[in-house]
Amino acid sequence: MDKAIKSVDGRHLRSKQTRQKLLLAARDVFLKEGFQNTTINQIIKLAKTGYGTAYTHFTGKDDLLIVLMEDVMQKFFEIADISFFPKSKEEARTIILGQVHTFFQIAESERAMMKVFAEAMGLSSAITMKWDEIRNKLIANITVDITYAQKNGLARTDLKAELLARQWFYSNEMYQWEIVHNRHIAPMEQIAETITTMYTDALYL
Repeated sequence: MDKAIKSVDGRHLRSKQTRQKLLLAARDVFLKEGFQNTTINQIIKLAKTGYGTAYTHFTGKDDLLIVLMEDVMQKFFEIADISFFPKSKEEARTIILGQVHTFFQIAESERAMMKVFAEAMGLSSAITMKWDEIRNKLIANITVDITYAQKNGLARTDLKAELLARQWFYSNEMYQWEIVHNRHIAPMEQIAETITTMYTDALYL
């Protein structure tokens, strides 16, 4: 291999490693200190990188948290992207219930980081905008599923798909944050079962 190519590959690898060190350090500091009390200096010190080097990768702690948010939320997107081609109301209900239950399980397993996200949304417009972007992407996925059900004679067509999708997402989001903050008054399984039944009975034929 040409020496110049080797040199470029080496720099690229070191750059990726530095970026990952910063993200791991940021996660540790955010979890320990919370968003407000975290400083970029704490992250740089823990990552053992230079100040200038860190800023070639991230513009600040908001930027670091946004990347960490994307990593966590990818798990939610994978659930939302599950193939949805039911042939009956009962099949639709089974798929939806599985999605809701898994959605809540992820919220519980990522409770510590989700708490950091919740705190940051009250303090950073950039984080709030990122959450809105995530929310709208998930609502768009739900809208596609409802539209499929309507077009295939499984669901009521007198209701606007996007409005239904928003209502359904906000219901899940409310319980998600209750689970994150450990304020839910019933087991996750019961919450998932209850809201799924209400949703599918109201929409599906």
